[in-house]
Amino acid sequence: MDPAQWLADYNNRLAEAAAGAKAAAEGLRTAGARATSPRGEVTVTVNAAGALEDLALTPAARRLEVDALAQLIVTTARQARHAASAHATAILTHHFGDGPALDLIRSHAEAPR
Repeated sequence: MDPAQWLADYNNRLAEAAAGAKAAAEGLRTAGARATSPRGEVTVTVNAAGALEDLALTPAARRLEVDALAQLIVTTARQARHAASAHATAILTHHFGDGPALDLIRSHAEAPR
């Protein structure tokens, strides 16, 4: 192969990879998720990394015992983290395809309980 052509092809692949990375980063900025408990007492919002962004409690939450409310918050947060992880994985798969790095991310994604 002609060295100039090889370099042009290489530069094109780099530009495509950079564009994919930029698009993936933009998608991940909005890849958070929200989950609400079955009876609606708790709503949890997390970002793409699963970090807590918001927690809302309805007046019905006050009628729960403290331990039950705490468990409900944890369970609802776990569901939101799982949804955010699935969304982030879908974005990464779309832009980069399957591979060992994505397998590693999937292996750390927490399944809801």
